[in-house]
Amino acid sequence: MKQALLRWIDSDIGYSFRHSPTAIVAAAIAAVCIFCAVFAGLVAPHNPFDLTTLELSDARKPPAWDTEGTSKYLLGTDDQGRDILSALIYGARISLVVGVVSVLLSMLIGVGLGLLAGFRGGWVDGFLMRVCDVMLSFPPILVALLIAGVGRALFPNAHDTVAFGVLILSITLTGWVQYARTVRGSTMVERNKEYVQAARVTGVAPFRIMRRHVLPNVMGPVLVLATIHVATAIITEATLSFLGVGVPPTSPSLGTLIRVGNDYLFSGEWWITIFPGLMLILIALSVNLLGDWLRDALNPRLR
Repeated sequence: MKQALLRWIDSDIGYSFRHSPTAIVAAAIAAVCIFCAVFAGLVAPHNPFDLTTLELSDARKPPAWDTEGTSKYLLGTDDQGRDILSALIYGARISLVVGVVSVLLSMLIGVGLGLLAGFRGGWVDGFLMRVCDVMLSFPPILVALLIAGVGRALFPNAHDTVAFGVLILSITLTGWVQYARTVRGSTMVERNKEYVQAARVTGVAPFRIMRRHVLPNVMGPVLVLATIHVATAIITEATLSFLGVGVPPTSPSLGTLIRVGNDYLFSGEWWITIFPGLMLILIALSVNLLGDWLRDALNPRLR
């Protein structure tokens, strides 16, 4: 592990990272958010899921410091008396889990289908690309509303259970297309190179050629696209939760916190929606900046 880290530091990507202040700051912010989300139970001062600790008398308290220089609720509380800071930490966990899982599933489906379409060509390529064209016409929000409507009709008493599945499925069904089209274009270039032709002549099976030879050479653009897609998936999850299609209202997702705070924004309780909105912007911006840096670092024309 240590040797691999040292090789990465000495590589071109490591050199580009060390000389990019924007990438370093974005990576630090993303690392802090991920650490707080993973270890939310240790970092958060309160547990927003523990109903026994909630007090309705503490509802909608503004951010304030007490006489000792500390505060029980550093960023205030929401309409149920939950600590906003703790809710943000747990909400970031939900947003990151939904975003990362949906991106991994999208990448798995898209890379597999794009590799198959680009390597086989013919009617397989034509059919898969027409499916991609059809899927591009359905935005994630519309797909989520459709899946949520069908899920509620089939399972009227299991909304809390299927909520996360609706989010992940809706983002995955509309996100794999970009990976498929990207990998297809790169595969069509790689399949005509000498090393692929030599593998075919020696009798290597097509599946082995795709997996061992073509796939490693088309993963560069996929990694860049996946990094940027994580931020897009997090924003999509927050949008769907804001509309009431995402996670249950009892879960402190960033989208649900913004939706709850929106009802009290004009009555003076600005902190309920401002802090979740800033947290969402911070996560999405840091991941996007990392994606932009990775795109430039992997582009040989910019070295």
